Amino acid sequence: MPAAGRRPRSLVRTAAIAATTVLVAGPLAASAHAEPATPATPDLPAQLVAAITRDLKISPQDYLQRADTAQKVATFATTAQRQFPDIFGGAWLDENGKAIVALAPGDGVDQARKAVQDAGFVAKDVSKSETTLRGEKNAFQQWLKDQPESVSKAIRGVAIDTLNNSIAVRVDKPDLPLPGFVDPARVIVMTAPPVGGEGQDVPQASDIASAGHAMAAGDAYASVAGRMSLRCSLGFNGTDGNGNVVNITAGHCNPNIAATPGANAPAVYSLVGDSRGPQVGVFQKSVLGNEDYSIIGINDQFRDAFSNPMVAVPGAAPVNVTGVAVPVVGAPVCKSGARTGFSCGVVNAVDQTVQVGDRMLTQSFSANICALPGDSGGPLVTGTLALGISSASSVADYPICEIPNLIGLITGNTPQLFAQPVSTVLSDNPGLSVRTM
Repeated sequence: MPAAGRRPRSLVRTAAIAATTVLVAGPLAASAHAEPATPATPDLPAQLVAAITRDLKISPQDYLQRADTAQKVATFATTAQRQFPDIFGGAWLDENGKAIVALAPGDGVDQARKAVQDAGFVAKDVSKSETTLRGEKNAFQQWLKDQPESVSKAIRGVAIDTLNNSIAVRVDKPDLPLPGFVDPARVIVMTAPPVGGEGQDVPQASDIASAGHAMAAGDAYASVAGRMSLRCSLGFNGTDGNGNVVNITAGHCNPNIAATPGANAPAVYSLVGDSRGPQVGVFQKSVLGNEDYSIIGINDQFRDAFSNPMVAVPGAAPVNVTGVAVPVVGAPVCKSGARTGFSCGVVNAVDQTVQVGDRMLTQSFSANICALPGDSGGPLVTGTLALGISSASSVADYPICEIPNLIGLITGNTPQLFAQPVSTVLSDNPGLSVRTM
């Protein structure tokens, strides 16, 4: 693990679009966007509506409808995978928000097709089932373990590419020897990434913040361990199995995971601007490896401040979380971050393995969203449902989002945000729940 306060070199790419990644914990800055006045819509604040219309080019009503459709097809997919394991080939939303369910040939395909159509979805014929694709992904990872370092260190990750009915392999140089079942068209060459910046000390302030100030997902905080400190964004408020108030944020936002839990676990402080306020909690658990999440225990005097379901940006009205979602390719998603505020995109890969520094983040999902240092740990929502925690960004070395966003428009190499699914965090921690309306 790299020294706390430093962001290691990170190498990632989605199944469809080139991207390099560095962790997005870091110095806090003002949002890069000056949003126009936009009316709110039911369940959505004006600032989020502005981000939806700007980034997704759809209405807030379409955003909510597509998010709902994505969860409906996800529920259907869970049943289809169990009932038709040799036929079900994945599910996603197309660019118009229509739910697509892929079906491979085999016994029962007609029955599966009828089930898809009866559910109101569109069936698409493909050659491989999701079971076959998962088998290929696992076989590739097993193959990689036996390769010489010259090959293994050039492989940056693998993902199931649902839309193309294949696995996609990310490499840092062409012409590597690969297994025969890997489609050469889905071998994606990426360039070496930039090196991330350094964490900075957070100055102590006096008499700022109070127990009566509501703390929402997306608000800034400082994590401090001795002289080491990081700036991140709060994730979703919740409760643990004993009813204690907690916040779910990123694992790499903990500057001393080795001391967690315990008497020397890093402390968490509220932030107002660049100044550190009172201590609001302490890290109770942090996971950084295949997953990236932390659970912050909230101090008693701040229980009320964190007992809300809000996702917000500074100075703006919040959106209230109403439940928990699972990532679906094509689903609309919006993130809140203390540095860059609300921004939106679509999920473009799920259940992927991504190299971040010296570790592999597995079961992650990604979306074409810009995030910068200071946004780490913040929430991603689809509709009004909790979806993920910001983990890593392909453009974290840029000073503002306008630059990589413009480059993306010209080259197609759009910013990518990689996230930890909240649903996985909850399943790993029985009794843990996200606070909802």
